[in-house]
Amino acid sequence: MNAKVISIYAADTSGVCSALYELGGMTVVHDASGCNSTYATHDEPRWYDRKSMIYISALTEADAVMGNDGKFIRDVAKAAGELSPKFIAICGSPMPAMTGFDYSAAAEEIERETGLTTFFVDTNGTHSYLQGAEGAFLNIAKLFCREGKEKQANSVNIIGATPLDFSVNTSVSSIKKWLLDNGFSVQSCFAMDSSLDEISTAPQAAVSLVISSDGIAAAKYLFDTYGVPYVVGVPVGKSFSKKLSADLKRAVSEGVCINSCGEKAVENAHMIVAGESVFASSLGAELGAKTVATVGIRNSEVLSETDIFCEEEAELEKLFSQHKTVIADPLFRPICKGASFVSLPHVAFSGRCFLKDIPDLIDKDVSKILNL
Repeated sequence: MNAKVISIYAADTSGVCSALYELGGMTVVHDASGCNSTYATHDEPRWYDRKSMIYISALTEADAVMGNDGKFIRDVAKAAGELSPKFIAICGSPMPAMTGFDYSAAAEEIERETGLTTFFVDTNGTHSYLQGAEGAFLNIAKLFCREGKEKQANSVNIIGATPLDFSVNTSVSSIKKWLLDNGFSVQSCFAMDSSLDEISTAPQAAVSLVISSDGIAAAKYLFDTYGVPYVVGVPVGKSFSKKLSADLKRAVSEGVCINSCGEKAVENAHMIVAGESVFASSLGAELGAKTVATVGIRNSEVLSETDIFCEEEAELEKLFSQHKTVIADPLFRPICKGASFVSLPHVAFSGRCFLKDIPDLIDKDVSKILNL
């Protein structure tokens, strides 16, 4: 996002770390320290009650200039020998990207030395968190999901759950409860409150529910490889939740993939919802409002014909001025002039600043909660 006034979204490295945080692996960011400190300080609320093996390589200027790749490989292998993680994931920051560090070769060498499944996620610290999380989820699906027992009737994989999009309030547990209330069971959750072993059983699910655009690639892989169809949408609000439930049942019975938030009637054209593609589109569908995706998927995979993808601050400011009501993270407020602003904090954008103000909108009266 090009911006002068507003903030920017969490980086791709934060997305990798967040997606893999609970799975028992060791995630190493090849960086001096900046990327990891930003992630730990602003983007990760689980440090308080749950440990994870998230590390940096402590890249020095001399190592970067001289290309001392062997030190990185040795350090990672040594740490893995002491910690015994279930897997090793490595990702990169701006400096190794500039020097052309070969992550694929390093991952192969580390796997050979440790005997542990090792993969790299293509990051450079300059893209959004969604790109990093997407790569992490896809690697987990490819490397650990295996076809085993018969498919479980009405079981659901939740894909795209990280605290960057779904705060550590009750949202994820509310999604699980909503599924149970609608006759489904939870097979796995990529990747909050599910173990790696549980996620490995994802091919046995009847359908996947993609709740963030970073989960689409993994959902597509499960569909193409194991025939698990997927539905895109977040069960926000009472009306859209009912539609989403019906779409899940249709996906199970017909074996088709459905974008539940891609087709919606815009009844409140004066209102616009800004944020991550899937969540913003789902909320927009519930409210009959337009959607501007400030981060997420650019194409029609998620967004409808009435929705807009916009990352430029100047364009966003102009767009906001054309609507009476703007629903967005509080840090968008400075460029919202002349419109009524409704605060809906997003951890990936404003970090922990408004953590206590993030509401649980799952299967609830969102108009009442947001005072619309």
